[in-house]
Amino acid sequence: MMRLDDVQTELRHARLDGWLFFDHHQRDPLAYRVLGLKPPGHVTRRWYYFVPQAGEPRGLVHRIESGVLATLPGARRTYARWQEQVDGLRDLLGGARRVAMQYSPLCAIPYIANVDAGTVDLVRSLGVEVVSSADLVQLFEARWSPAMLETHLEAGRRVDRVRAEAFDLVRDAPSRRAPISEYEVQQFVLERFAAQGLLTNHPPIVAVNAHASDPHYQPTPAACSPIRQGDLLLLDLWAKLNAPDAVYYDVTWMAYCGPEPPPRMREVFTVVREARDAGLRFVSEALAAARPVKGFEVDDAVRGLIAAKGFASFFTHRTGHSIGRETHGNGANMDNFETRDERSLIPWTCFSIEPGVYLPEFGVRSEINVFVDERSARVTGEIQRELTLLHR
Repeated sequence: MMRLDDVQTELRHARLDGWLFFDHHQRDPLAYRVLGLKPPGHVTRRWYYFVPQAGEPRGLVHRIESGVLATLPGARRTYARWQEQVDGLRDLLGGARRVAMQYSPLCAIPYIANVDAGTVDLVRSLGVEVVSSADLVQLFEARWSPAMLETHLEAGRRVDRVRAEAFDLVRDAPSRRAPISEYEVQQFVLERFAAQGLLTNHPPIVAVNAHASDPHYQPTPAACSPIRQGDLLLLDLWAKLNAPDAVYYDVTWMAYCGPEPPPRMREVFTVVREARDAGLRFVSEALAAARPVKGFEVDDAVRGLIAAKGFASFFTHRTGHSIGRETHGNGANMDNFETRDERSLIPWTCFSIEPGVYLPEFGVRSEINVFVDERSARVTGEIQRELTLLHR
C-alpha cells in the first residue's frame, strides 16, 4: 500500500487539497494498485476514497458492500439512496476545492482516463475543481524499486537469449524440407519463454517484409508467411519473470535472411538506428545537465531525425511507452504524435525508444529499453547496431 505521508507530501507540492479515488465494477485498476486495495468480494456499487492533503483519509461505500474499503485506514460512511451518495460525497470532500482524480483533460493520456465523465461532472457540481492525477500516478505506480529493476535486468538477459535462439532457428531452417513460418517462430519463442520462467501478456510479433510494416501484425496458423532467403525479418518480444512485482523487458530486433541486405534495407535500418540513438542521446544529455525532460520532447528528437531523412509519413506511431508491471506502463510516454505527453521523466522509471519506418514493401523498427535515475539514462539490454545476417 502507498505510504500516506508520501502521498500527502506530494499533494502539498502540487497544491492539491487531496486525491479522490473512485471505482465501480473495478474499472480503475490504478486505484486498486496505488491504494494496495484487494476487495474481499464483488464490487458492484460505487465507492469513493479521499486522501486529503493533511489528516486521515476517509471513504464512502454502499451499505450492501460496506466492507470494500475495510483494509484501508480512515473512517467510512455508508449510503444506499442516490441522494445519500451525493450528500455523502459532499461531506467526504470536506470543503476541498481542488482534487486529483484518474482523469485526463481531452483524454490526452488514455492510460489515466479511468473515471467516467459523469462522475467528474458530479464532483464538479459540488464546487470542486478536478485535475489529472497523471503526475501522482507516475510517482506512486511507475517508479521501480531496486528489486524491480533486478527483475527487469534478469528478464532482459533471458529474453535476449531467446531472441538469439529464434534467429538461430531461422538461420538453420534451410536444412529443413520446408521453410519455417512466422507462426512457427512465434510458437518457438513462447515455448522458450515458458522454459525460461518468463510470462507475457501476448504472443511476440514475428513479421517478414510487408508484414513488418504493420506495427501490430500477428501471424496465425491460417494467415502467416514462410521465412525465405532474401526476407527482412522483424522480431518484437516482451516478457517478465514469473515472480511477484516483476516488470517487463520489451525489445525489437531486425534480421536479414541472407549474406548481404539490399542497399534500401540497409539505408532504412541506418535511419531508424540513428533516430533511436538520437532519442537516447537527448535524454542522457538532458539528465546529465539536470534539465527536465518531457515525454513529448523525446518524441520530437527522434521524429525530427526521421523527418529530416524524408521518412516522416512512414513513422506512424509514438516513439516509446512507459514500461512497468504491464508492457505499457503508467509513466510518461515518449509521444507527441498520438498524444502530447507533457509529463516529465522521473528517476527510477523505464520506457522504450522504438522508432520505425514502415514502407509498403518492408518495415523496420528498433527498440531499446531505457532506465533513468537522478542524473543518467542506461539501456538495460543488448543494443542492435547492424542488421543481423541469417545465412549459413
